[in-house]
This record gives sequence, C-alpha cells and structure tokens, in this order.
Amino acid sequence: MNNWNERNKAVIEEFRAHGGKVKGWAPLILLTTTGARTGRPRIAPLMLVTDGDRILAVASKGGHPKHPEWYFNLLAHPEVTVEVGSEKFDTTARILTGHEREQAFRRAVEVFPPYAEYQKKTTRELPVIALERPAK
Repeated sequence: MNNWNERNKAVIEEFRAHGGKVKGWAPLILLTTTGARTGRPRIAPLMLVTDGDRILAVASKGGHPKHPEWYFNLLAHPEVTVEVGSEKFDTTARILTGHEREQAFRRAVEVFPPYAEYQKKTTRELPVIALERPAK
C-alpha cells in the first residue's frame, strides 16, 4: 500500500471515530463508490462543499491532468454512499454541465479557493458532481 492509501485510511478512520471531524483538515465527506473494474467499494475523502441541501464534489485531483479514480468509478456506477458528519445516505451522483456546472464551480471556489488554482493547472474542465440527499 502506498503513502496516499495509508494517509486516506488514517483520515477515514479518524473521520468515523470523531463524527466526521479530522484534526488539521477542512470539513470533509467520505464518498463511497463502486470500483469501475473491480466492483469493490472504494472510499475517497473529499472536501465538504454544500450548496443548499446538496453536496458538491469536485473531481480536481489537485489540478492533475487526469481525473481522479473515484470519478471514473461513479461514471460506471453512479449509485454512491455519502458520509457527512455522523450522517450517512445513499444517492445517485449527477454530473453537472453547462450553466449549472459553472454556478456550482463558483460555489465550490467560494468554499475552497484552491479549486480555482487547480483549474488553472490543467486543460481539463474539473467535473462538478451533485450529491443530493434523498427526500424524507
């Protein structure tokens, strides 16, 4: 296992042990996707960006030229599980496009300004994904 996986494992454990809080980190969510090739669950810690009742996930990978693995997983299997704080819910991820994506990306930059820098570092448009809580 590489250092990235070890770090993510530690973050996930602390998140779950402390009701969604991870010392030294901005607010996070845990996004569980189904592996596109393996079919196994994969967990990614992501920045918490709220937009009204929904959560936005930005597939930034720090401005890397390629999309993160979790993004390819949700393209293949859009049914995901979201953990935010002590709340956990299942939803269908929806990739935003056009004007809706632009508005959501602006909101994400308001919450986490480095997203703007990540976008400048790459030629790919950073995908923005809506994660909506199920109706009660």
